[in-house]
Amino acid sequence: MPDVHELDPIGYSTRWRALFEAYAAQGVIPARVVRTDRGSVLIATQAGVMRAKPSPAFLKASSGLADLPAVGDWVAVCATDDLEIPLIEAVLDRASAITRGDPGGTSGIQVLAANIDTVFVVHPLAEEPNLRRIERELSLAWDSGAIPVVVLTKADLSPDLEAALAAVQSIAPETDVLTTCALSEEGAQALLPYISEHRTAVLVGPSGAGKSTLINALLGQERQATREVRVSDGRGRHTTVARELIQMPDGGVLIDTPGIRAIGLTGSEVGISAAFPEIEQASYDCRFRDCTHTGEPGCAVEAAVASGTLPAERLANYLKLVREAQVSAAKTDVRLRAEEERRGKTIAKASREFFKRAGRG
Repeated sequence: MPDVHELDPIGYSTRWRALFEAYAAQGVIPARVVRTDRGSVLIATQAGVMRAKPSPAFLKASSGLADLPAVGDWVAVCATDDLEIPLIEAVLDRASAITRGDPGGTSGIQVLAANIDTVFVVHPLAEEPNLRRIERELSLAWDSGAIPVVVLTKADLSPDLEAALAAVQSIAPETDVLTTCALSEEGAQALLPYISEHRTAVLVGPSGAGKSTLINALLGQERQATREVRVSDGRGRHTTVARELIQMPDGGVLIDTPGIRAIGLTGSEVGISAAFPEIEQASYDCRFRDCTHTGEPGCAVEAAVASGTLPAERLANYLKLVREAQVSAAKTDVRLRAEEERRGKTIAKASREFFKRAGRG
């Protein structure tokens, strides 16, 4: 494979070349998923952007939503002349992925974006920042394997910018916090170092947070449609309706996502621990190793709340997120056990039918 590759500008690094080698002999080509929208998939190949779909064999081998191609995925594609539409035969092992519990209410996991280096947690400052939502989104971001960066938009509309910034920094102690203003592109330019070269970043946040405005400022053109926030309730409309990958002019890519209302956690508690480092640190001094910080004697975390060094609402949200993750994990375990039971019944039935045909039943 040549050193200079048509897919390099959208992140086709040495890692992906090496992973694709396992598929190269099968007559497939590398591609990156650049857009998904209600089951439709657009991929970028050496020949350009085209529509594709998972092959029947791929769908049969998939065990759930998390296995299906997501924006940012690198895939192996069969694009022979006899096919009406290219077929996705495999998804290369993801380096990272930002996920959430399936909003449909099942125990599945939905991949919002794959193979990302940075998660921009975007939140508007037109009103007092929603610290509890930011904590939740930081938990998802840390759990993805990427590095989160909080981006506070509409700083010019904040009734008290210094207080808002200090509040957000207090609940994001190990995270860069940037501010941007719709009236100036200077704040948006601060995002560029997180996207340069082969890096991929994703924007997550509620509707009306200003994600499309950020993208337009970074591109220097009105590429993404924007809408005014509703005056009645201060909430934005879903301007972005699909997840898509956007190539930056000076290298790197950015993934835009629709505004997220429901942000269900998965069964992992890793991201929660990273989003609340002071609670994790204090827990080392708890009397009991499995302390739940809900009334046990010798709890160092509750002692920190009593002394005023840890806000009570921050601990309350931490415990809420942990419980949610545990419930999600339990649902997943139930689903896996049910699938295993169904698989066992299918095998047993097939075995009985085989012996019956063989005259041994």
